[in-house]
Amino acid sequence: MVFPSFKRSLATMSFLLSSLLALLTVSTPSWCQISEASPKGSNGMPFPWNKIRLPEYVIPVHYDLLIHANLTTLTFWGTTEVEITASQPTSTIILHSHHLQISRATLRKGAGERLSEEPLQILEHPPQEQIALLAPEPLLVGLLYTVVIHYAGNLSETFHGFYKSTYRTKEGELRILASTQFEPTAARMAFPCFDEPAFKASFSIKIRREPRHLAISNMPLVKSVTVAEGLIEDHFDVTVKMSTYLVAFIISDFESVSKITKSGVKVSVYAVPDKINQADYALDAAVTLLDFYEDYFNIPYPLPKQDLAAIPDFQSGAMENWGLTTYRESALLFDAEKSSASSKLGITMIVAHELAHQWFGNLVTMEWWNDLWLNEGFAKFMEFVSVSVTHPELKVEDYFFGKCFDAMEVDALNSSHPVSTPVENPAQIREMFDDVSYDKGACILNMLREYLSADAFKSGIVQYLQKHSYKNTKNEDLWDSMASICPTDGVKGMDGFCSRSQHTSSFSHWHQEGLDVKTMMNTWTLQKGFPLITITVRGRNVHMKQEHYMKGSEGAPDTGYLWHVPLTFITSKSDMVHRFLLKTKTDVLILPEEVEWIKFNVAVSSNDRASLINNAFQLVRPSSLGC
Repeated sequence: MVFPSFKRSLATMSFLLSSLLALLTVSTPSWCQISEASPKGSNGMPFPWNKIRLPEYVIPVHYDLLIHANLTTLTFWGTTEVEITASQPTSTIILHSHHLQISRATLRKGAGERLSEEPLQILEHPPQEQIALLAPEPLLVGLLYTVVIHYAGNLSETFHGFYKSTYRTKEGELRILASTQFEPTAARMAFPCFDEPAFKASFSIKIRREPRHLAISNMPLVKSVTVAEGLIEDHFDVTVKMSTYLVAFIISDFESVSKITKSGVKVSVYAVPDKINQADYALDAAVTLLDFYEDYFNIPYPLPKQDLAAIPDFQSGAMENWGLTTYRESALLFDAEKSSASSKLGITMIVAHELAHQWFGNLVTMEWWNDLWLNEGFAKFMEFVSVSVTHPELKVEDYFFGKCFDAMEVDALNSSHPVSTPVENPAQIREMFDDVSYDKGACILNMLREYLSADAFKSGIVQYLQKHSYKNTKNEDLWDSMASICPTDGVKGMDGFCSRSQHTSSFSHWHQEGLDVKTMMNTWTLQKGFPLITITVRGRNVHMKQEHYMKGSEGAPDTGYLWHVPLTFITSKSDMVHRFLLKTKTDVLILPEEVEWIKFNVAVSSNDRASLINNAFQLVRPSSLGC
């Protein structure tokens, strides 16, 4: 693939570093959020909390959820029992609730004969989607309490929260189902909860339904009991520790097909009865991809099953709920007689994306939404890593780098924003689900992989996943894992990259100064845009200059941005891959001898097609540069 934009003269050749580039939003959000100094609750009483983020001194441990949806009246009621602990004495419990009518809340403490339950005063603050539960006396540090909340609500019409979906059978009959879409901040529309990604807990879920319906959730069904005539209660197994936005449940008349992975995980695809015959391709792809990820990450998939459900009305492309991923029908179902080849590619990539999330996003989750790219950039990146191996006939390399090239067009606009951007309220959080978080995130990860080498990069991300399993992370946690694979004490690392060896160059800045992965990658995640690199070759001297490239600007804009630009190159005298880190506005690389040509930004490995495309390398011929 050819870089869409570069400058060229008899004296210089300039090129854009494609795998460093990004897609970005066309609108810049307003990141400043002002809260009332003394907010009022819905009943006029002072609300005891004036921040959008929840306080950290009350921690959820486990939820017991009971949900009963009426698909005729389109309403539901529920009971949330959440076990909590307090890290400091407090009489106030702040959590999230949105569009729910709370009828009663109590605090249960003690056990056995000393078990007691006392009422909690309820204050609501709708502008911040929060409620305050006021206890008659302070919670004691270290004790386990259970908050019990009874509530009701209407099935959402907006495809967020717990919402109504419909479809028509071949005979034209309208059927109704209920499904969930909680990311990023809509779990609070289905049950009162601590609806922030860092408040991880386990969940026990019970769903009441009519006998004609089927209920599925994150975990396998343990048992079903009849609680009244025409009413069944399904009990699902306890989940692993996870964030609220990953909880999912569906009440429908879906049918399913299933297969088992090599490690014994049951994989099932659910769809409306008339379309279940279109589920086979996605099922086979999911089994293959799940096997790949378990092997690649060297971390077993932690749940006993993985369901994929095709939802007739679904706003997002897909959602990575742990153990129950949900999709648009067009993103999951493949008709061998009618669907196109591009549809097969799209289904494979989306399934690969959501299954990658079972590790990146679910097992290890960003601490807050400003680092959403840790979830989405990795999942987007792993789409291509996985599918290029499991489905080589789809030739996804061109597709990946095409997205990076497309990203240049929008990332060159002044309306871009950094990959990691401070956000506060739900509206700002939703704006983070854009091309920057997904595609720029993926492209800069690919840039780092090509610079470190595929093996070293893989070692770093496996270490990252193992160290932070069932926890939350920030940018620096990833960079620390990457840095730890590259010793600076002269010990030979993977591919000879982390030390001097015959495979490395004596003039590489890596060996002269060491590589600070965090500092390097912060220049790509904490500031917007990308650099234009100008290369001039004069004899043995390779002169390099970087400037912030902005579309439509005459000359370099005075933004003050500076990137640490990882470059790889080979020359006419050596096919060994050398590395150079451009950290200043200008620098000079002195070659050991004059060469006929230099090829920049080649991939570390030369046995895959991506190595021919990576970073849109350019050929620089001294003979054409008047050296």
